[in-house]
Amino acid sequence: MNEYEETKSESYDSLGPPPQEDPVKALISKIRQELQRVFFGQNAVVDQVLATFLAGGHVLLEGKPGLGKTHLVVALANTFGGDFRRIQFTPDLMPSDVTGFTLYDMGSQTFQVRKGPVFTNLLLADEINRAPAKTQAALLEVMQEQQVTIDGTSHELSSPFMTLATQNPIEQEGTYPLPEAQLDRFLMKVIIDYPENADETTVVHQVTSGNGLDPSEVETVCDPETIVEAQRRVSAVRCVEEVVQYAVNIARATRAAQGISLGAGTRGAISLIKVGKAIAVMSGRDFVTPDDVKYAALPVLRHRIQLAPELAISGQNVDDALNTIIAGVEAPRV
Repeated sequence: MNEYEETKSESYDSLGPPPQEDPVKALISKIRQELQRVFFGQNAVVDQVLATFLAGGHVLLEGKPGLGKTHLVVALANTFGGDFRRIQFTPDLMPSDVTGFTLYDMGSQTFQVRKGPVFTNLLLADEINRAPAKTQAALLEVMQEQQVTIDGTSHELSSPFMTLATQNPIEQEGTYPLPEAQLDRFLMKVIIDYPENADETTVVHQVTSGNGLDPSEVETVCDPETIVEAQRRVSAVRCVEEVVQYAVNIARATRAAQGISLGAGTRGAISLIKVGKAIAVMSGRDFVTPDDVKYAALPVLRHRIQLAPELAISGQNVDDALNTIIAGVEAPRV
C-alpha cells in the first residue's frame, strides 16, 4: 500500500462506518424493483400506489382498459405475500356480494358466516362506478372503518388492507358516478396512461414470445407484518408546523380559486400530509419537506375538486387548474 492509499484508508477509518440505509426506504426500493419487472413504463404510477400503501390509504385508478391495472395489484400482493381478491362491479352486484352474509347450515343447525372478498389484504374493485350506490357505499364503509358488520357482528379486516378501485374514463353509459363525499374517501386518484413506445414494444414482445411478465414470478421480499411496521414508521415521520400550514393553504386555495365550484375539504389537507410523510420515507428522510407536499398535490386533490362550467368549457382540465393554484401558493423555506 503506498502513502496515498494509507492516508486515504486512515481518513475513511476516522469517519467511522458508512451510514446505514433506512430500512423502510430499502424495503420500498426492493418492492419497486420487483413491480417494475412486470409493470413497464409506469414508474410514477408505481410510486404513487406505493405511497398510498405506506400511508395506509386507498387509491382510485383511472385508465383505459388493457393497461395492466390488475397486473399491478397482483404483483404488489405477491411482493409481501399478501392475499388478493378481485370484484368485478356490475349493476346487479349486491352489498352482501362484497361484504359477506350469514347462511343457515342445515347440517349443524346453525348460522354460518360466509365472508366476502373484502376479507383480504389487497382488494381490486374493478369498474366501481358500474355498481349501484348501495353497493358502492358498502365498500366505502369498509374502507373507512376497516371492519365489516354482518348481522350485527363486527369482523376486523386483516392488516395491511388497501382497496384499489378502477374507473374507465371513456365509458359512462350504464354507470353510477361516485358522489363527491365518497370520492373523498380515496387518498389518491392515480391516472394510468399509455406507456411510451419503447416500453409498450417491450411488453408486447415479452408477452407474445412466452417470456411472461407473470406477476406470480415476482419475488416476495417481506411479510404483511413488515408492511404494517413500515406504515407505523411513516405515520411517525416529523412534519413541522410550516409544512402543515402549507398543505392547509393549498387546500384553502382550491376553495377560493376562480373557476372552481367545489374545493378540497380538511381531509384533503390531511391527505397531503399523510402522502408527504410516505414520500419522505421513500426518499430516505424522517421529515416532510414542502416539495413532498407539492409532489402529492395532483393525485391527492384531483378527485376532490370540481371545475365550474365556465372553466370546463374553456378546455382546461382539473390538473391544469390545480397546477395554477399550487403555483400561486407560496412554499415555506424550511
